Amino acid sequence: MTDSHKYIKDYPRPQLVRDEWQLLNGEWDFRFDDGFEGERKKWFNTLEGARTTIQVPFTYETKASGIGETTFHPCVWYERHVAIPTQPENKRVILHFQAVDYLAKVWVNGIYIGLHEGGYAAFSFDITDALEPGGDNRITVRVEDSNSTAQPRGKQRWIDKNFGCWYVQTTGIWQSVWLEYVDALHVKRAKITPRLEDSAVTFDYELANTVRSFEGLTLQTIIRFKGTLIRSTETTVDRASLKVDLSVLNDAAEWKVYTWHPDTPNLYDAEVILKKDGQPVDTVYTYFGMRRVAIKGSNILLNTWTIYQRLLLDQGYWEDTHLTPPSEEAIIEDIDKTLALGFNGVRKHQKVEDPRYLYWADRKGLLVWSEMANAYGFNDEAVQRFTKEWMEVVQQNYNHPSIVTWVAFNESWGIENIPREPKIQAYTEAIYYWTKSYDQMRPVIVNDGWEHTVSDIITLHDYEERGSVLEARYRDKDKLLSNDITHDTHRFPFAEGYAYKGQPVIISEYGGIAFKNEDGWGYGNQVSNEEEFLKRYESITQAIKNLDYVSGYCYTQLTDIQQEVNGLLTIRREPKIEMEKINRINKK
Repeated sequence: MTDSHKYIKDYPRPQLVRDEWQLLNGEWDFRFDDGFEGERKKWFNTLEGARTTIQVPFTYETKASGIGETTFHPCVWYERHVAIPTQPENKRVILHFQAVDYLAKVWVNGIYIGLHEGGYAAFSFDITDALEPGGDNRITVRVEDSNSTAQPRGKQRWIDKNFGCWYVQTTGIWQSVWLEYVDALHVKRAKITPRLEDSAVTFDYELANTVRSFEGLTLQTIIRFKGTLIRSTETTVDRASLKVDLSVLNDAAEWKVYTWHPDTPNLYDAEVILKKDGQPVDTVYTYFGMRRVAIKGSNILLNTWTIYQRLLLDQGYWEDTHLTPPSEEAIIEDIDKTLALGFNGVRKHQKVEDPRYLYWADRKGLLVWSEMANAYGFNDEAVQRFTKEWMEVVQQNYNHPSIVTWVAFNESWGIENIPREPKIQAYTEAIYYWTKSYDQMRPVIVNDGWEHTVSDIITLHDYEERGSVLEARYRDKDKLLSNDITHDTHRFPFAEGYAYKGQPVIISEYGGIAFKNEDGWGYGNQVSNEEEFLKRYESITQAIKNLDYVSGYCYTQLTDIQQEVNGLLTIRREPKIEMEKINRINKK
């Protein structure tokens, strides 16, 4: 299913692959700690009291966890005994968590290892010094969650019941847990930047902070395309971070450079070998796509060509597993059905997606807007929490060629007074400029939907159900974008003091059509049958296409989610409408 020579099914971090690893998903001991007594009673030494078991990485709120209780519990504990193989001298054992919501503390054999705050970013600990190599080792995790609106939570409810478009909360481990066995001298991070205009790629490497001496160290970077060697270079290492620039030109190939595009999602494989005195001590495998995203006037370009984005809002929920994909096959199914429906991309809404999803989006050529989960209050605590986690997320997902846009905030959530309050406006500008300082490749949208401050793309949300009204509302571009009128939400496109500067415009939420026989809600009047659905879908979609200054759209949404039943598919991924009929309208 892939050209990658190093694809490993269920490998939790496909952007940096090693051979020696161990998945820790599966059965763990588990218990609630509503009284916050576990640390005082030293449960990290032994998990006392009434415990049960849970299937990691599914949270206790899900059926797949084996518990399926949706009541909020502010503190939970996990414990698992793991046999660690005896490692050769100089080997380190790294414990990885792909995502834990929200504040995680970790002990190994009763020894405190560290903590991480943030529900969507991955984190790791070197646990070597706490281990009993070759014997039984106990990993204990305490997770504290809250209903605070200062906490980035996305679509997770903060009251006892579901409401509006907010769903059951996610508490605890919700993505893979795994071990990795590495040499003390190893590559910690590789930031890969394609430079299509130069037919070259830049690798910014960071070595582990355990590296104390660089004597005799070299780093070899090998690039291949479908097994054919493109370039190989070996660089002397004299510091913990280094940069390697390589050409990707293949003079024997017709097009010289194999570009990444939805029609041709070409990927180069890279093998990175860290050597000590000429002998390999660490080998990692990664990949990259040669593509360039740019803004030219009111157009969005991909590899110098204008691209019209047909996006599908995708919140990434499943019936029995909520935010956690039930399997890698389920991830592939979602991507395949998105493409079969005639969309060329998704807006991953209020969720930072599993790295395996991004891997398959890279492989299959699906455009991705990567959006952060928002908080719902504005204060110093909210600012600090959001900023820290946003920076982690952007750094972790930077290498994925499928990600073509960063979205920081949605519909002024957590920044409600942005139209008039200078300090909130300054905050959004700070997020924008930090993101641009780290990533010059991608457009950044600060506040998707309305009340923009600085933004590379102007996005508007409109759930009008009549195509003629929708088209008429947006026909006068100058009037709309001068803040003279509001759009459907009675919100203005820009915050006070900001103005349109010729950016591309995308209708980034519309539609949301639901059927009358469904138990839940959608946007506008519900339709009775397929004929009514298709008539309305075509009417509003074509209305957007008729606006020559609009660069694309994002339809709400891929699947039903709990009480929200406006998906093109049910929560079980069953099509409500023949997919080919939607495809024809999208590509018309």
